[in-house]
Amino acid sequence: MKKISVIVLAVMVVAGSLAFAEGSKEKSSTQPQASESESSTDMQSENAQQTEKDNNISFVEVSWTDIASTTAATQIVLDALGYDTESTTVSVPIAYEGMKEDDADIFLGNWMPSMKSIAEPYFDSGEVVNLTTNLTGAKYTLAVPTYVAEGGLQNFADIAKFRDKLNGKIYGIEAGNDGNQLIQKMIAENAFGLKGFTLVESSEAGMLAQVKGAIPQKQWIVFLGWEPHPMNAYFDMTYLKGGDDYFGPNYGAATVHTNVRKGFTEDYPNVTKMLKNQKFTLEMENEIMAAIDDGATPHDAALQWLKDNPSILNGWLEGVTTADGGKPGLPAVKKALGVN
Repeated sequence: MKKISVIVLAVMVVAGSLAFAEGSKEKSSTQPQASESESSTDMQSENAQQTEKDNNISFVEVSWTDIASTTAATQIVLDALGYDTESTTVSVPIAYEGMKEDDADIFLGNWMPSMKSIAEPYFDSGEVVNLTTNLTGAKYTLAVPTYVAEGGLQNFADIAKFRDKLNGKIYGIEAGNDGNQLIQKMIAENAFGLKGFTLVESSEAGMLAQVKGAIPQKQWIVFLGWEPHPMNAYFDMTYLKGGDDYFGPNYGAATVHTNVRKGFTEDYPNVTKMLKNQKFTLEMENEIMAAIDDGATPHDAALQWLKDNPSILNGWLEGVTTADGGKPGLPAVKKALGVN
């Protein structure tokens, strides 16, 4: 199996001795493989004769619940087709270095335009391929509890007015995240009068814990918000206006893209076909994430969602075969998942 290279990534990212703390690598639970007894007379797709490099597919993901959801769902389907998948959780910059160095194949979490400054140099050099859009209708920008908006903080330009109430802090997620970088850029450039503010970096879970703790006390807090995510149902929250120059227009309207390493499409034409077919929805991701928040693992939450919504596989697997190229993919995956 291909694994993220500690030595290579450390050299590329920090040009020296910074150790790469490998994220929580979670190999997707083994799914039943396509049955050898399936009828060989079934209509074969046009991809049937394409030869894959091997059956080993490595994902890289960041510690966001939405990307954990989509990555788990994709691994389940590929495992059912006969591939052997693994996923490693790292920061956004390390994800791109991993693909650049051929240590990771696929990243399903390219949020644009917020990741533009991180991702575009890799796209421009050809070291990473922006393969397709997998989600539309997303958003990513700063948010506040609605009682804070009702108190007068409704715009990026309002943040500095309430510096004392906010204790001079803006809450982000993990270090290296694109949203954090945008906040830090605003502070460094004194955009909206934010010079002197502190970016509090932690994690998705850590930031949301801060929000959850602040709301019962009606404490003022500004934090990174995005959709799809269950936070939109759990918290009475308001997205801030006026951040177009940093997070993009329409409250940080975003699309999410599937990225692959250079050469992946030639090495894995069948998987590439599935990835190009694959479209997620806000409803799908919100439902899987809600199950994760209720205690399910990403794998179990995604597996149950696929079993409950098998019709989505029709589009994902159009023209896709099993890993050996010998059988149509759709009936093989449905049989592995135990659905009709």
